[in-house]
This record gives sequence, C-alpha cells and structure tokens, in this order.
Amino acid sequence: MVPVQDLKPHPRNANKHPESQIKRLAEILEYQGWRYPIKVSNRSGCITSGHGRLLAAKLLGKESVPVSFQDYDSEDQEAADLHADNAIASWAQIDMAQINADMGSFGPDFDINLLGLKDFVLDPSDMIRLDEPEPKPEPKHKEADVKACPNCGCLVT
Repeated sequence: MVPVQDLKPHPRNANKHPESQIKRLAEILEYQGWRYPIKVSNRSGCITSGHGRLLAAKLLGKESVPVSFQDYDSEDQEAADLHADNAIASWAQIDMAQINADMGSFGPDFDINLLGLKDFVLDPSDMIRLDEPEPKPEPKHKEADVKACPNCGCLVT
C-alpha cells in the first residue's frame, strides 16, 4: 500500500479520463474493492498503469492504494508498456448479447452501471432467468401421430 500523494502520473500517458469515467470507476471500486494494483516503474517512479484508478481513489478520499512496482530495462520498454496497457483493451469486442444473458443471474436490485459499460441498455428478451424452469422437451410423437386402435382402443403411434 502506497500513500496516494506519493504516486506520480506518467508524463507520457496518452489516456485522458473524463469525469464521468472516473465517477463510474469509483463506484466500481467501492462495490468490488481493488482488483488491480496501480503499476509503478522502479526506473522512473511513475505510474505505467492505473492513472484512472488513482483519480478514482482521490475522488473516494483514499489515503493509500495497492501498488505493484515493476522493473523496466529501458525508458523505451517502460513507455511501450504504458501505451500498450492503454491501447490493447480497445482491440476487444464485447459480446453484449452474452452480457444481457448473464444479467438474468443477477439480483433484481443489481446496478448495471457496475458492469462499467457505457450507454448499456438491458434487453430483457436476451436474458436467461435462472429461476425459470427449463423448457420441456418436445414430445417424440405429436398428438396427431397418436391414434386409437379400432379393435381395442389402445393408443398407437
């Protein structure tokens, strides 16, 4: 744990964090706790990952935060890690239908903003409810396929 005031943002950080993002991140950190430490370079003493988490910590009035100190062989390696950490997540594609389906397993009071998705709209038709019974399998023979035997009245297919 490191005091918040001792952490230095990296001067080469290209990510800009709007106030709405930091507020949402602060809500998520309050709900989930700290899952990812802020990453700091032993070489420069600057943050290489977690600038947004630092801003959220300040918003929450945190005095100290978890930090992982990293060794870098060069300034170039440190800068590459900083930029890659910011950029690589943008390559991902979020399966919104899967998230909608997962929402059925959350309680009715769950705040969907805690998923961190911007402008997320819940589509109830995609949700899978865990409290609903599974659909019954189709019968092997339809009612029209079942007939009464003219001699004894037994049902036959």
